[in-house]
Amino acid sequence: MCGRFVITSAPAALRQLFGYREQPNFPPRYNVAPTQPIPVVLIENGARHFRLMRWGLLPSWVKDPKGFTLLINARSESVLEKPAFRHAIRRRRGLIPADGYYEWKAIDGRKQPFFIHRADGEPLGFASVFETWVGPNGEELDTVAIVTAAASEDLATLHDRVPVTISPRDFERWLDNRGDEVDAILPLMTAPRIGEFAWHPVSTRVNRVANDDEQLLLPISAEEMEAEAPKPKKVARKAAVGSADDGQGSLF
Repeated sequence: MCGRFVITSAPAALRQLFGYREQPNFPPRYNVAPTQPIPVVLIENGARHFRLMRWGLLPSWVKDPKGFTLLINARSESVLEKPAFRHAIRRRRGLIPADGYYEWKAIDGRKQPFFIHRADGEPLGFASVFETWVGPNGEELDTVAIVTAAASEDLATLHDRVPVTISPRDFERWLDNRGDEVDAILPLMTAPRIGEFAWHPVSTRVNRVANDDEQLLLPISAEEMEAEAPKPKKVARKAAVGSADDGQGSLF
């Protein structure tokens, strides 16, 4: 699964890596969340372009977005059959530039966030599918979902799902939408190789979307993790009712 991610590389570096024509200037983001506008690289008229899209795909056939589930991820195993994704995976594939993402692991009954990134520190491209939703009054909204796969053995220690990341050598193959054939991109929808990614625990400050600063990426120690853990609530004890010599005895 992928529910929060990070974009910290300089805009010029991402433009060079992904090869889009636009020259957007955007600040680093340390806590990108669903429903927010996110960058998507796509092919249009034979060239790569940069677009902002809402994270949370809306299929074109949805009538009322308010009553539709927010689709932030698309499972690679079923993306070809699910009505919400089966057309997009054939004709509308994109790449989402990122520098890492967050995942939460259950530890002692609480959820500890981890920051996950390439071991070599390089940026990455999330595989994605997108749709343009047209409302009843003609309004248009570009929306996108991140493709996920079953986690490799090492990342599975954090979560059983991971975002699919596309290697730069495969950018063109993933983005090519000149036909409906998908055989060429099926091998790309897999988990990263063992050892390709590294991770460390981070502060639970990342749980709040309003927090969006570089401190979120800093590793925390076991002692800091313990300090952030919720403290058990004290239960007030009621005083015993009755005379002191009612023969029942009391522990209070």
